[in-house]
Amino acid sequence: MTQSPNKDLNTEVTRQAKPAASTPGPTEDSPQAKPAASTQSTAGSSSRGTPARNVATSAVLAALALIFSYIEVLIPFQPGLPGVKLGLANLVVIVCLYRMNAKYALTINIIRVIVAGLLFTGLWGLVYSLAGSLLSFAVMYLLKKTNLFSVIGVSMAGGVAHNLGQLLVAAFAVSTASLLYYFPILIVSGMVAGLIIGIADYILIRRIPASVLPANQYEK
Repeated sequence: MTQSPNKDLNTEVTRQAKPAASTPGPTEDSPQAKPAASTQSTAGSSSRGTPARNVATSAVLAALALIFSYIEVLIPFQPGLPGVKLGLANLVVIVCLYRMNAKYALTINIIRVIVAGLLFTGLWGLVYSLAGSLLSFAVMYLLKKTNLFSVIGVSMAGGVAHNLGQLLVAAFAVSTASLLYYFPILIVSGMVAGLIIGIADYILIRRIPASVLPANQYEK
């Protein structure tokens, strides 16, 4: 028996009219559905930097602080008063304190003091500088945490505390408190030096591009 041509035509029309099976699109769990989130996550993690980048940045800043210490040895700031100096290395320490965090700033400060003492000032110079630097850093850190003082105010307080730390070590070394009468002079000199360094740091903290030192990238 031959098939009817009309039957074959109806079958073909029905087959063409049948909707094609839809291809399933990307679901929420598929990789194609979240490329933006993946990109944002990668950008966020890279802004904080890898451990290798953190170490490299700290090493560069410690070397820069050491260079400033060497400049002060080569071209000493001598206003005619013993124990008075500008403290150029504090430029780096304060920038680290505000753009990095206290842990990195303290590490850089200690490395700079120890290496500068071994290279330039000797053992007693290292002891004096370390005492002044640690007391200065503690004061600056505490004042910064209060959020009540500007960068300039924190720097001025750090300058005074640095001079006080060195004076206390000197008074202990010679076993006399008579050296403390010299402290009012060191207060004035510390405030003047801190003012100069603070103004420079205020400009640097605002001007250093985020591509060089991202703000608060080490906060956690």
